[in-house]
Amino acid sequence: MAAAPTPAVAALIRAKIPHTLLPYHHDPRSTAFGDEAVEALGRDPHQVFKTLVARMDGTLVVGVVPMSGSLDLKALAAVLGGKKAVLAAVADAERSSGYVAGGISPVGQRTALQTVIDASAEDHSLISVSAGKRGLQVELAPQDLARACRGRFAPIAG
Repeated sequence: MAAAPTPAVAALIRAKIPHTLLPYHHDPRSTAFGDEAVEALGRDPHQVFKTLVARMDGTLVVGVVPMSGSLDLKALAAVLGGKKAVLAAVADAERSSGYVAGGISPVGQRTALQTVIDASAEDHSLISVSAGKRGLQVELAPQDLARACRGRFAPIAG
């Protein structure tokens, strides 16, 4: 019997968005979740994206950037018309998204947040993001990711 899909995978299925699940072994001792995914899957770190939750002017927002870079919080705030953004506390990110750190997906979050995907995603035909749990990525077209999380593209990677 197959395991129930994560909220992210269920959302992609409901929206009829083409995707491929990329499972890998997650070492419970690992805290470098994105690096672990890149290495385990043998993927280009420019095509594996991490989902970061930030607090901008008191509101939670999401930035999706390649593993090869970092989130430019000033750029994220500017794109969303805010003054300042800081990374959200892990507990706040987990509570809002419904996912655990290292498995936060931009898709199927408990609370839909404004989402910005780094513009570099559009340089690739396929990218991967967390599918909603550690040890599982989902590969899809960047435009489909934007549609699934109602995100927009902008240069937000540092």
